[in-house]
Amino acid sequence: MAEILGEKGIVKLLLGNEAVARGAIEAGIDVAAGYPGTPSTEIIEALIPAARELGFYVEWSTNEKVALEVALGAAISGLRGLAVMKHVGLNVAADTFMSIGYTGVRGGLVIVSADDPNCHSSQSEQDNRIYGMHAYIPVIEPYAPQEAKDATVYAFDLSEKYSTAIMLRLTTRISHTRGPVVFGDLRRRRTRGNFIKDPSRWVLLPVFSRKLHVKALERISSIAKEFSNFPLNKIVQMNPSDEGIIASGVAYGYVMDALNMLNLRDKVSVLKLATPYPIPNDLIISFLKRLKRVLIVEELEPVVELQVKDLVVREGISVEIKGKEYVPRVLELNYVKVAKAIAEFLGLQFIPPRVEEENLPPRPPVFCPGCPHRATYYIIKRAVASEKVNAVYLGDIGCYTLGVNPPFRATDTSYCMGSSIGLSMGIFRATDQFPIATIGDSTFFHAGIPALINSIYNRSGILVVVFDNLITAMTGFQPHPGTGVSALGQKARTIAIEDIAKAIGVNFVKVIDPYNINESVKIMREAIAFVLKNKEPAVVVSSRECALRAYRRILKSGKSIKRYFIDENVCTKCLTCINTFACPAIMIKDNKVVINSDLCIGCGVCKQVCPYNAIKEVV
Repeated sequence: MAEILGEKGIVKLLLGNEAVARGAIEAGIDVAAGYPGTPSTEIIEALIPAARELGFYVEWSTNEKVALEVALGAAISGLRGLAVMKHVGLNVAADTFMSIGYTGVRGGLVIVSADDPNCHSSQSEQDNRIYGMHAYIPVIEPYAPQEAKDATVYAFDLSEKYSTAIMLRLTTRISHTRGPVVFGDLRRRRTRGNFIKDPSRWVLLPVFSRKLHVKALERISSIAKEFSNFPLNKIVQMNPSDEGIIASGVAYGYVMDALNMLNLRDKVSVLKLATPYPIPNDLIISFLKRLKRVLIVEELEPVVELQVKDLVVREGISVEIKGKEYVPRVLELNYVKVAKAIAEFLGLQFIPPRVEEENLPPRPPVFCPGCPHRATYYIIKRAVASEKVNAVYLGDIGCYTLGVNPPFRATDTSYCMGSSIGLSMGIFRATDQFPIATIGDSTFFHAGIPALINSIYNRSGILVVVFDNLITAMTGFQPHPGTGVSALGQKARTIAIEDIAKAIGVNFVKVIDPYNINESVKIMREAIAFVLKNKEPAVVVSSRECALRAYRRILKSGKSIKRYFIDENVCTKCLTCINTFACPAIMIKDNKVVINSDLCIGCGVCKQVCPYNAIKEVV
């Protein structure tokens, strides 16, 4: 993580996410909250050390809805709040988000939605600019790290000026691109707010909501006028030709690169747009009236395109608007895709540059050596085979989703955070198969508890296996309510998953150590038998620290790692260790099964897996 503190005028190379964090502290942030999710995670991560020094509040919340409400609580009390999440996280926060569009805020509220075109680490390419339109919440979309920092400051100021939340829409390419960022002044924080009671604004009863709806529309109309003078919106060039381009967000950078590639830099007019909703009507009208044809370049959905087409009809402007006829609606854009779209729009021939592809074999992601999740899946599959049940594996969002791969093939569904338990109840009602819900510890706190309560209340015969590696591992080891530590590193109360399960009425709750294979298989079989007999839920918590964290801690302590080898005099080459356990530290070399000591972390689980006791500890 780059250091985001420093005096005005300093230039640092920052990730887009780090630039947003710097912008937040320049704007005088008071409260920041988020839930980890790629590509948004680094924003809160960068704010944590700054918060320790400057004294503002930062937290990792249990989910995105809670994070938004924490930031909103500060904003309706006159302070500045920041809520951070990835794009699908806004689905979790949507109920609150939609209501904010009516009530507005008193202090500043910026909601970061880090979208993920290309599904680099997500289940969808959801374009959250549409959420802004739906909720009457303005959207600002920067195209580079410097602009991300500046846009954050502008967003807080606009939020307070118009008493509205502002969505800052990033994409993976902005969040994870590094660029030079010039630091500005740090504003003084307000430190303490004051909530002013006003039921007609803050209590969304129908009699109040109807009036607030009208005010929300009026507010958006005013902001559309303001955006025509917004410093990040500008006509970059006006050329004598009849063709022009409107480029929104990161697409602007691709457009300028593409024009250079096509030698069209001085032949096409360009309007750079950083506010896809509401669009700056006056600025766009002045641009369109000089042209006959305009191409709109934006990533994913035609959000700007549809608004511009509506504006053209309402204003009676004689101009042809094109967009998704030429610009792809799926996956990330790049300068080659954009160059192809511009060339087709202008009727030019374009031969894309040749890209040499290396003939590399596909390499799907795998569990790390020593990962307790691998052992847990091995345990589940052995128990299922022993009990002879026709299992359906309802998966969730986390490292353990890799259970979809061979040899386990133990993830049959994966929709969203917490969906595993809910889906398992539907499978139980709809089929004669045996539903097994697999869910992680952080995900359990995020969205699994209500579904588990529902399984008790409606008596669903399901097995819930919680993969508890004692941290939010997939996004970089952020704490959660089960870790005993807060985002700021302060000691916090540890909330045990098994205690929650018992408290809500689960009658079978047991904790296993996945490194103890035989005992764990025995308990997993007991859990399956309990569900089959009683037609009610059972919970097994498979608890063992993430292997990467444990390994690092051992190395830092100076202790030695246990080492294992395969005795070739005993090994029968049955390949159980490879075909059913699949630890990447075990491989075939020179027609022998061997353990790569550079990869092995000494968990010893493979020793228990080998049916011929060929795996032994190095003495």
